Amino acid sequence: MPASLETKTLASNPLTALRALVLSDVALQDALGDIEDFSVFAVRTSEAARAGGVDLDVTAIRDLLHAPPSPPSIDGFTPTPGWLPAAVSQIGGHATVSWLRFGRRRLSESFYDDSLVRQRFLPFNRLCGVRTPLSDLQAWTAALHALEPAGLIFHMSRCGSTLTAQMLAVSPAHVVLSEAAPLNAATRADLDDDARVALLRAMVAALGQARNGETRLFLKLDCWHSRDLPLFRRAFPNTPWVFLYREPIEVMVSQTRRRGVQMVPSLVPPSTFGVDLPDGVPNDDYCARVLAAVCDGAVGHFPAGGGLLVNYRQLPEALFTEILPHFGVTVSEVERQAMRAATVRDAKTPEQTFAPDAQDKQQAATPALRAICERRLASVYGQLEALRIGRA
Repeated sequence: MPASLETKTLASNPLTALRALVLSDVALQDALGDIEDFSVFAVRTSEAARAGGVDLDVTAIRDLLHAPPSPPSIDGFTPTPGWLPAAVSQIGGHATVSWLRFGRRRLSESFYDDSLVRQRFLPFNRLCGVRTPLSDLQAWTAALHALEPAGLIFHMSRCGSTLTAQMLAVSPAHVVLSEAAPLNAATRADLDDDARVALLRAMVAALGQARNGETRLFLKLDCWHSRDLPLFRRAFPNTPWVFLYREPIEVMVSQTRRRGVQMVPSLVPPSTFGVDLPDGVPNDDYCARVLAAVCDGAVGHFPAGGGLLVNYRQLPEALFTEILPHFGVTVSEVERQAMRAATVRDAKTPEQTFAPDAQDKQQAATPALRAICERRLASVYGQLEALRIGRA
């Protein structure tokens, strides 16, 4: 864009001018980025706008905060450290990455989506969230001091993976990414194998930034990623992995009470699991076939090495006796105590105290549900147990 035209555009659109001002000034991002109070943010941002020659007063900024436009694509913007990918989407036929500023805030929520919800609400991100071409991601992350993952966590679902991730996350030395959608987008990109590996590594580098001097990165993947183990092994050949699983009837009872996203075909297509849905109804049998496919992924790829199988009933102690040693990680006594303290709270709903539920789920299982588990899951569960015990 010619300089005169760019100047005219900025002058006619104060919000665009404000974004240009803020996104070119890291110190200003740091000064405004973590403010939670909308009124305080409006005052300080109007002061910064006025100092930068942008005509936006407090009232105008308040109005913008209550009706923010969609984040635009900004040519030439390079996210600075502290900006994390929020989503990958198609805009005008081109793949883009939307970014939110996290600054130094740690990922402490049970799931990355929960962290995004909080960050999206911050007034800074409501005004200054941006998109960039996905094709720029690898060049940007090449300049980062990226952490190589110390461990990959695959799981059956409803089997203690969130607990494991939350225990790891309490250590200030750890970055834990839990089921981050941008990571899934990288695994699903329509690219050849080499390009997909490169994109996956770049996305992990962008998401797993050591923004507070952390030294270890752990990835807790979505349950269907057990079927993508070869991709992850190619991207991170030296990173050990673990697969967590549980007595099938207990997982199935949990799914009948509250379906996971993987059980909703409109959200996660059946083809992700290599199964079909002939009558279009995701009933209990479909759920069992999905779980079987997830477990088959771990069974099939286990002989290639690098893996550890852990049954839910071994947790939480297995984190210390099995998982951390497998990852080659030694934690301090202070970290160990903090991790044990994390087991007191329910991993998915930390405001609640954890209560063992295996007996309740066994009692809740109907004969019909047990028959489905026997038909669809008994064999693969037996294989997992045999591989686990055989290794021991």
